Amino acid sequence: MASLFRAYNAALLKRPMLTQCCTAGFLFGAGDVLAQQGVERRGTSHDFARTARLTFYGGCIFGPLMTKWYQLLNRIKFATPTRAVIYRVWLDQAFLTPLAVPVFYGSMATLEGKPFDAIDRIKSAYAPTLIRNWGVFIPTQIINFTIVPHHLRFLVVSVVGLFWNTYLSMANAREQAAEAEAAATPKALEKS
Repeated sequence: MASLFRAYNAALLKRPMLTQCCTAGFLFGAGDVLAQQGVERRGTSHDFARTARLTFYGGCIFGPLMTKWYQLLNRIKFATPTRAVIYRVWLDQAFLTPLAVPVFYGSMATLEGKPFDAIDRIKSAYAPTLIRNWGVFIPTQIINFTIVPHHLRFLVVSVVGLFWNTYLSMANAREQAAEAEAAATPKALEKS
């Protein structure tokens, strides 16, 4: 296990973008598998396209954006370590997160082939997701920016994110089901 961590650490230092994108893709996909199998108990009716969408989002959208975000936060210098933690957490949660939530739901709607549903999905899921995110990631980021070396911060967020991604996958599936039900309701009324 120690040799695996050393190899991962070396990859992070040598090729941070590639390593972090692969990490994010893997963990977003794993979060969806946990959601479908561990929570929703889908068994053999696993939605592989859903897992592929989340893996793609993690590796190709979230991974690159977060890699650049952490590089930016690490370049900003602060007068004291305490101010660094406070301002980095504030920047992360007051600026990045309110933008990242609609990017997630908008991306999922688009990848599902329903780009016109994106606005409604974002409106419906934005506030509950943002509030839950703050409950999870403000404490995580305080610890992350306080004691974790900068090149491992994405990994810490990604590991915590495995469980967060499970939640996001379930929340997105709920929104998708609500949209399908809303679309079916007028058709059912027309037939009666």
